[in-house]
Amino acid sequence: MTDAPLIEVELLVKSSTLEAPRVRSFELVHPEGQALPPVEAGAHIYVYMPNGLTRQYSLLNAPGSTDRYVVAVLKEIEGRGGSHHMHENVGDASKITISGPYNNFPLLDAERYLLIAGGIGVTPILSMAQQLAADGKDFELHYCARSPEDAAFVDWLKAQSFAERVHFHFDGGDPSKGLDVKALLDSQPVETHLYCCGPAGLMDAVKQGASGWAPERVHFESFSGVDAIGEGAAGFEVEIASTGKVLQVPDDKTVIAVLRDAGFDIESVCEEGICGTCIVGVLEGEPEHRDDILTDEEKESNELMTVCCSRAKSKRLKLDL
Repeated sequence: MTDAPLIEVELLVKSSTLEAPRVRSFELVHPEGQALPPVEAGAHIYVYMPNGLTRQYSLLNAPGSTDRYVVAVLKEIEGRGGSHHMHENVGDASKITISGPYNNFPLLDAERYLLIAGGIGVTPILSMAQQLAADGKDFELHYCARSPEDAAFVDWLKAQSFAERVHFHFDGGDPSKGLDVKALLDSQPVETHLYCCGPAGLMDAVKQGASGWAPERVHFESFSGVDAIGEGAAGFEVEIASTGKVLQVPDDKTVIAVLRDAGFDIESVCEEGICGTCIVGVLEGEPEHRDDILTDEEKESNELMTVCCSRAKSKRLKLDL
């Protein structure tokens, strides 16, 4: 066994379980019983669909596990096809290709932790809660959903040794009746680290409530992805620092596509600005950051960019390639 991430390895679906009306979990194992790279709290894998889509799913099982990976998928009503494929075409004994695990949402050492989850965003939080409980850390978990029936893993959480640390907030579709984010954040000791994953509305509220917190104490995970060639996309140039060659990036093409056409082997997994594998150094110019992986400080420095989705505010970018 190695701790290095798997690269496009086929795993077997040992079991799939309907956890809520629109949430299904999948237990994945190596078809030959081999050990997998260990699960880390906050880690995720990429699943490659036969229709060409790639999706990122958090691992929710206990950190340290090497016998299986467990993910849960929300069937999106207006999704782009990935969740529908998982729900409708993947079942017991199916085989799916994955890469990972990778971790852009790791637990950092702290005296106290506040975990906030919304809907399917509970998946990485479940793994974190198990890790913190095993380590004897001080934490509390707040789980937001429309109703108990819509929320996955409620019964599982109630049965855990740390159940008294878990608080449920069911708003019936009216956010004003749910978690009072500001009051909760205002009540936290200064040593608390915040981890949040969930829908955009919840994350925006938490980001606003934590605006006065030190940036290093606030951590978010988002799987929403971005549009690299959407509204406002304009053409620009990229200069290759090692050769001085200038490449044109038209308004209907990504930087990574242009670089690959020019012979550069740029690794990327998600191509939506949420995995971080395609980060490249910027020596001159100002990127238009469209990713959800670089920190605010990294974006402000303009020394790095994700070439899968980010573009340019300046007419030219000089890349450290």
